[in-house]
Amino acid sequence: SSTGFRGTGKTPVHSYYHNQDQLARQDQRFRDRTSLFKDQISRGNASLQLTGVEVQDRGRYNCHTSTISGNKDSFINLKVDAPVTEVDIQKVENRITCSSEGIYPEPELTWSTSPPSSVTFKNTTTVRETEQQLYNISGSLILSDSGTDVAYSCNISTRRNKRRATLRHPPPIIASSTDTTIPCSVSNTSLMVFSLVWRFNHSQIILNQAGANVSHSVSEEWRQQVKGVSESGGLMLQDLSWKQEGMYTCELSNPEETYVTNTFLRIEKVSRTGVTGIIVAVVVGVIVVVLLTGLILYCKSKRVRKTHSAFSWDLFNVYVVCTDDDVCLTQRGTRPEMVLSENSLCFVRRKEEDMYDSNYLQDPQQPVLLSM
Repeated sequence: SSTGFRGTGKTPVHSYYHNQDQLARQDQRFRDRTSLFKDQISRGNASLQLTGVEVQDRGRYNCHTSTISGNKDSFINLKVDAPVTEVDIQKVENRITCSSEGIYPEPELTWSTSPPSSVTFKNTTTVRETEQQLYNISGSLILSDSGTDVAYSCNISTRRNKRRATLRHPPPIIASSTDTTIPCSVSNTSLMVFSLVWRFNHSQIILNQAGANVSHSVSEEWRQQVKGVSESGGLMLQDLSWKQEGMYTCELSNPEETYVTNTFLRIEKVSRTGVTGIIVAVVVGVIVVVLLTGLILYCKSKRVRKTHSAFSWDLFNVYVVCTDDDVCLTQRGTRPEMVLSENSLCFVRRKEEDMYDSNYLQDPQQPVLLSM
């Protein structure tokens, strides 16, 4: 028996007789791309397997078989499709661009918005045919009002399939150096059928996740900042600095759709001077409290039995007077302050002659104690 295939215009594609392939006259374009199921030829299966299919392979094929029973010719029409596999969408200023490559037959491109908009957009579409007879298509949309609550969808379709890419640009997120979450939620969808990719400034990959039941993979540069991924695909971050300020892109994809969300993260700057001042104030306050507490305990341990006797200390311009009645008084600068002690209510004044009494304190440079 013998089997032979010819393409459009009687181009030799594949020949088989004497129980082996006969490829001396095979057209060069089909070299190393054709084969038969030799173990099934004796059972009547003379199907041709063609690999690396190209657009040029489309057309009418003739299968000629010759056996002891006679000759037979069969004709097969081969149609070739290069489906839309990926749609790229991005926004630069007030222009959104959408593109896809390697498509056959010639595709169509349309735009839509969610929610629907009555605004007429200025759009242009360009289709280019390559040397391989495939089509590259691109379109751009100029926005007159770039509202942040609008999602823009680009739809590219052929007779074989269609694919949509949707872009959303929500308002910026302002975060401190602590934890924050950048949302990536799509209504009526689930990560069960989506793959997830997070990028920084459009190019640097942060993490990948191939579905809800698959663990996400974080790049080495982001392991310290990435805390996890929420159920809706949100990126949970921690330990942020100014280096993490920029554009974060969430890309959710399935075989029919790609959903892109671009969110700008602004890191709230904290004044170094303010932080330093707060730290110094806290430290000084703690020191003063510790010293005053120690002074009070010292006064209690040194109970003076002489009436009106007193001890005084000058700490950071805060005058402290301890009396034999366990009364501790304070004074900042020359302004008197009233202090409630265990046994009495007292005033402290400094360098005021009408309040001075040498029976209380012999040194006029020290505060004067007046018991009420």
